[in-house]
Amino acid sequence: MKKAPFITKQQAEEISKKYPTPFYLYDEKGIRENARAVQEAFSWNKGFKEYFAVKATPNPALIQILREYGCGCDCSSLTELMLSKAMGLPGSDIMFSSNDTPAEEYAYADKIGAIINLDDITHIEFVEEILGKLPETMSCRYNPGGVFKMSNGIMDNPGDAKYGFTTEQMFEGFRILKEKGVKHFGIHAFLASNTVTNEYYPQLAGELFELAVKLEKETGADIQFINLSGGVGIPYRPEQMPNDIRVIGEGVRKVYEEILTPAGMGDVAIYTEMGRFMMGPYGQVVTKAIHEKHTHKEYIGVDACAVNLMRPAMYGAYHHITVLGKEDEPCDHMYDVTGSLCENNDKFAIDRMLPKIDMGDYLVLHDAGAHGYAMGYNYNGKLKCAELLLRENGDVTMIRRAETPRDYFATLDVLPVYEKIDFDVTEQGIRQ
Repeated sequence: MKKAPFITKQQAEEISKKYPTPFYLYDEKGIRENARAVQEAFSWNKGFKEYFAVKATPNPALIQILREYGCGCDCSSLTELMLSKAMGLPGSDIMFSSNDTPAEEYAYADKIGAIINLDDITHIEFVEEILGKLPETMSCRYNPGGVFKMSNGIMDNPGDAKYGFTTEQMFEGFRILKEKGVKHFGIHAFLASNTVTNEYYPQLAGELFELAVKLEKETGADIQFINLSGGVGIPYRPEQMPNDIRVIGEGVRKVYEEILTPAGMGDVAIYTEMGRFMMGPYGQVVTKAIHEKHTHKEYIGVDACAVNLMRPAMYGAYHHITVLGKEDEPCDHMYDVTGSLCENNDKFAIDRMLPKIDMGDYLVLHDAGAHGYAMGYNYNGKLKCAELLLRENGDVTMIRRAETPRDYFATLDVLPVYEKIDFDVTEQGIRQ
């Protein structure tokens, strides 16, 4: 499968006149088409809701697009809860799935009516002490331990993950919660990350459905929803086949009707918390080649760095690269594509075959729409770039401005040196 950028070289040149590189660019058309497909794939389940994982792409302009298709928000921190509340989401549309959670975050989640998804059995008493009384609806995160296997091998290792209740703790936890007045229950699990297979959700659903039947039978708990969380991935490499969400939805429906419906649980709602699948393919980093270096290897230096997209540096993750205007030229030059951080792992590509790159060429880093901008940081005093939205009509809107030195130094306003910082410095001013 060939990966195509959202824009041409000419469009990049025009956009960069107003918004200098590097910048994030999101594709509104793609986001909308994908959101519709998700809703259609699970339309067989009356209570279905996608709770978008805010951690993946915490931009309200993008989340608002998903809201138009019935999506809620999956939050993992106080600030994500605050953002969801500010956007006007009702509590029922906010799922709070966190771990090692501070008391004030549970208190705020309850204040705004969010559904609390507990990560550990000890948090039952913790939350009760904070709130005085447990909410009527609560969820528990399940971790069966061991490894999660599918037909194509081991997918992940839940046994090494810090998250969730054990099987025994789920039964004990439901009994305790029921005794303490909880009336409605949910089950949540995330057992594998970035799966590029249509089998993951159906297999996970089967395990959770069987657990739900046993829990309801043995504890008498009223299970209202089962949350499949995230884990549905995207094809970062061109040779990978993308997931088909409609096939996935049909697979979940099949096991639902095989397990839940015969058990008299045909009214249980299905929830998902996808981030990468909802937004990943629809965000790209646009950067410019500004240096070339010929030493022991051939290097192309760009004006983006790991501050803008840290997945390659952090995980060795692959992000496909397109050189705009040279899409049809042969990839007959081997490069390391690097950023400017004082870290040798600040590389977007290593030994990557690409067309000949000239200074001033625009490079597109694909599939950066989730866990891209959100994971940025300020090492070396680097500033995070702008986020832009490519509208369906071709217009470009800024949905987050680039950071400035004033943003970077803002928390030093408690020190005298803050008053001496030259905030009037500009690129042109430096040259003069």
